Amino acid sequence: MVKVGIISVDMGNVASIKNMIYQIGIESDLLRNPIDSIKYDWIILPGVGAYDNGINKLKESGWFDWLKENQSKNDNKSNVLGICLGMQLLCDGSEEGNLTGLGIIPGYFKRFHFEAAVSALKIPHMCWNNAAFNESKIEWGKQINKQNPRYYFVHSYHYTNDKNDYIIGTTNYGYDFASAIKRDNVIGFQFHPEKSHKYGKSLLSELFI
Repeated sequence: MVKVGIISVDMGNVASIKNMIYQIGIESDLLRNPIDSIKYDWIILPGVGAYDNGINKLKESGWFDWLKENQSKNDNKSNVLGICLGMQLLCDGSEEGNLTGLGIIPGYFKRFHFEAAVSALKIPHMCWNNAAFNESKIEWGKQINKQNPRYYFVHSYHYTNDKNDYIIGTTNYGYDFASAIKRDNVIGFQFHPEKSHKYGKSLLSELFI
């Protein structure tokens, strides 16, 4: 049975994540600090709020160092899933803040900027929207894409990188942006699968089971 731990340091609604994971038949634990986290197959890093506050929460709780050390291991790593702000914290930094991110997945977050033709679009991007996964990069991409999935988004900043090496999913809001990224055993979703009903449930099932 897959064991899932959810980082719980006052950065998001962890109860919603725990409930969604329960619906796919998996028990999960809320983790205030990284003690004993090595026993988990997956560690989920959720997040809602400001970038610098998120980094400080991780540092104060010991999770910042643990997540970096987890990636430096040659084997016996826990898989990591970052959700919304959690995805942003996995990368190098953001225009929203001044602090350096975890740097586990190369990339930087920039605020949405729309040309005049689409300037009426609101920021934050807060709505249901489609996501298309790159079927050549992830084995479950084809199965998920068949569902034409829609996920719940709420964010003002999006992932950027000079290369597309780590992008596994894209969404359009004024222009195409990366809504899912991956490097080795670490994945980031800009949307909230735990708030995305049947589509979120199906996605997490493919990921964890």
